Amino acid sequence: MKRSAAVAGTFYPRRCREIEEMFAKFNKMVDRHFTKKALLKLKPRAIIVPHAGYIYSGFTANIAYRVAANNKPRRIIVIGPSHHYYFEGISGAMYDSFETPCGDIPIDKSYLEKIEKYFPVKFDPKAHRKEHSTEVQMPFVKHYFPNAKVVEIVYGKVAPAVLAKLIYALMKEKENLVVISTDLSHFYTLEEAKKRDNICLNAVAKRDPAILDRGCEACGFTGLKALLAVVKKANLKTELLDYRTSADATGDEKRVVGYMSAVVG
Repeated sequence: MKRSAAVAGTFYPRRCREIEEMFAKFNKMVDRHFTKKALLKLKPRAIIVPHAGYIYSGFTANIAYRVAANNKPRRIIVIGPSHHYYFEGISGAMYDSFETPCGDIPIDKSYLEKIEKYFPVKFDPKAHRKEHSTEVQMPFVKHYFPNAKVVEIVYGKVAPAVLAKLIYALMKEKENLVVISTDLSHFYTLEEAKKRDNICLNAVAKRDPAILDRGCEACGFTGLKALLAVVKKANLKTELLDYRTSADATGDEKRVVGYMSAVVG
């Protein structure tokens, strides 16, 4: 079975050549304008990335993947919230491969079976069928980690502490890269969005999951809080890479969505 691409042609281009051109453009922008060059040499064990259309958040996500490529992971575990289907728990995509415009990515089914033995992860096909929070990451995975396998994990209603136990175990294995997918606030004015998003940014910068409860409105709140709990427990470092809003792409400051990327290691 193949996990079919559901949002190719909407969230990101349908043609591989167009995707590669976007990535090349993003990297030229990084080379010319990104001032914290030392961060580009880090070797993270986890990254936080957005999942909107590439014209809005692709640049922000691309920086994190570019940095993560320094570590040459063999397995990429992409974790995102369910947007289209309500369910309780955590679902792992038990398919053979994941379709992308640049070629299919093999799914590490044997590893996923191992996870299911020790954690409350069960395969629910409906959780994956249309989920963009994980799918939009896959062209990045294919580009930056062409020889890696992938594991797609989508969560519904679940306590952050439960997800944190899984993430902690995943990050203990050096060959893994954990990807936490989340956007920030939705549809506020630019001024209000920045106020709310700064709560999320401060939580990441200060490595304190409790700060999120002060008003962070990330759609991937559970995944973000779970990761920060792991960061605190394992005394890991965090570095913010980029923050922007949809207003940077559209000029519309009345209804914006916030995006950030960060690395953990």
